[in-house]
Amino acid sequence: MNLSKPIARPSLHEELVDRVRELIIEGELEPGTKIPEKELCENFGVSRTPMREALKVLANEGLAVLEPNRGAWVSTVTMEELEETFPVLAALERLGGELACVNGTDTQIAFVRERHDDMVRHFKARDRQPYFKANQDIHDGILRAAANPVLSQHHRVLASRAKRARFLANISDARWSQAVDEHEDIIAALEARDGVKLGQILSEHLMNKFAALKERVDG
Repeated sequence: MNLSKPIARPSLHEELVDRVRELIIEGELEPGTKIPEKELCENFGVSRTPMREALKVLANEGLAVLEPNRGAWVSTVTMEELEETFPVLAALERLGGELACVNGTDTQIAFVRERHDDMVRHFKARDRQPYFKANQDIHDGILRAAANPVLSQHHRVLASRAKRARFLANISDARWSQAVDEHEDIIAALEARDGVKLGQILSEHLMNKFAALKERVDG
């Protein structure tokens, strides 16, 4: 658990939310367990007040549950919630792809291409953690290129819930290969600035991910 790095004061609130969110998403703080507020405050070097404000944000995102006089708990992940979340997130991904092709700069698209090439190298080396990091950078880069703050805000909330699903079941080799093939189509459509095609691929890519996840969990 990465708890030792001090938090810069100018971005205290945002970084604190990001740090605790990451601990939840990556399973360091497990679903159904109490969030150790005192321990986190000590390790992050913050007081209880900003920590509680951060937990309120995460509660609004559905990642935490606040209970009066009992503190905060990591929310559980249910398949029902994921079944409701993924289609909405897929619609946002579609819109993000369409807007990225219209609003994205050449520099932003070149960044996505660089991270795509990195991701493929990590895939070939079967190095999962760097692969997932590059993968996330690609999707974040497309969203930034869309240049729509409202879209980004809603996407961030739902994406936080969906990312937790990655830790419910390990990705199979077959799905991993399929995902890389889909990413080849994603980068091709982005570089061609074909918004309709990119939006469709991104939407299908996410739903394929959910189908694979559901199969692993149900199986």
